[in-house]
Amino acid sequence: MKFEHLRLTQLDEQLKNWDMAKKQAKPQKGWVNLIRTILGMSSRQLAKRMGVNQARVIQIESAEQREAITLKTLAKAAKAMGCELVYAIVPHTTLDDVLKNQAKKLAEKRLGYISHSMGLEAQKVAADKEQQQLENLIKELLNDSPKKLWKEE
Repeated sequence: MKFEHLRLTQLDEQLKNWDMAKKQAKPQKGWVNLIRTILGMSSRQLAKRMGVNQARVIQIESAEQREAITLKTLAKAAKAMGCELVYAIVPHTTLDDVLKNQAKKLAEKRLGYISHSMGLEAQKVAADKEQQQLENLIKELLNDSPKKLWKEE
């Protein structure tokens, strides 16, 4: 578990560098069209550099707008324009927060069942005790394998 946590921490650190990219709005006509246009390259010229016909470049640009393009095709277009495709999956917060949120969700679900049963038996636990139980269960879940956090969904 310690090794997994170290890897998670290191990856979170690396992903911080992508924060600005997350905030960058996707160009309305897509990156291929924008970069091609800024470079002053016609669709016919890009097609020639890619080894395809002009209609295919139009299809590529349209597919990118619809988010229906492959990474392989984007990489080929990028290379033909003297660029490089950069690809990443970036969490909204940190991976550590994703795990903590999932542990909390799972803990609340588990304790909800118990609390409901206890309430039916007129053995309801005080709110502060429930909160402490929740925090303890979250810690317990986070100290175990992260794989277990996703099994009860």
